[in-house]
Amino acid sequence: MQETPVCLVTGSATGIGAACAREFAHHGWQVALSYLDDATLAEAQAVAAECEAAGAQTLLLPLDVRDDAACQRFAQAALQRWGRIDALVNCAGTTRFIAHTDLTALDAAEFHRTYDVNVIGAYQMVRACSESLRAGGHGSIVNITSIGGVLGRGSSMAYAASKGALNTLTLALARSLAPNVRVNAIAPGFVDGGLPARVLGAAEHAQVLALQTTASVLKRVSQPEEVAALAWFLCTQAPGMTGEVLMMDNGLHLNAG
Repeated sequence: MQETPVCLVTGSATGIGAACAREFAHHGWQVALSYLDDATLAEAQAVAAECEAAGAQTLLLPLDVRDDAACQRFAQAALQRWGRIDALVNCAGTTRFIAHTDLTALDAAEFHRTYDVNVIGAYQMVRACSESLRAGGHGSIVNITSIGGVLGRGSSMAYAASKGALNTLTLALARSLAPNVRVNAIAPGFVDGGLPARVLGAAEHAQVLALQTTASVLKRVSQPEEVAALAWFLCTQAPGMTGEVLMMDNGLHLNAG
């Protein structure tokens, strides 16, 4: 069995997931990356190439986290390649922008679609990796949630509710997987190059970016690399932290009153 640690990153073709894959690779980890479908394959391949240029071995597989069997295959492929899983970073996520005041536009189907990815998908990946994470005695899971799950704001009420559920799931998993696995979450505010960039047009994205910059206490938004650096810290430099939901929103929550 190799001594080099292994990290699995879901949603690693773009945004925070891609930044997390690069971060762990630059710190000497082997990295298993995933992409949803052919639409993001080229981007995922480029991220894998960057990781390999940093000296990491990589594994790149398609993954729809809504499919439990696919989650199991992703974990097993990593185990077959490297014989261990030391960390899991759940970055795969989805949303649609629906005004919170427009209740008619948000139906049960959209809630189910959002929860299937943002909550159940994350849980299925944890379940797929849990035995291997426990076996190492010092496994770590980081769930990428959102400040929307703390404030009840964000792209849609379904999205905010799903991230709130993921925050609660983080606490429950931290209890159930202790003491051999730590489970934490990062709740970013607006991230330039994050999920909104993939679901909004350029003009809409620029408008939201400007609004979020103005709304935050620090008058800035985060970059994917900042979130990735915190994810790596939680996995490697914080042995006493578990069950934490860390807000990383440039002080946006301070203006929520």
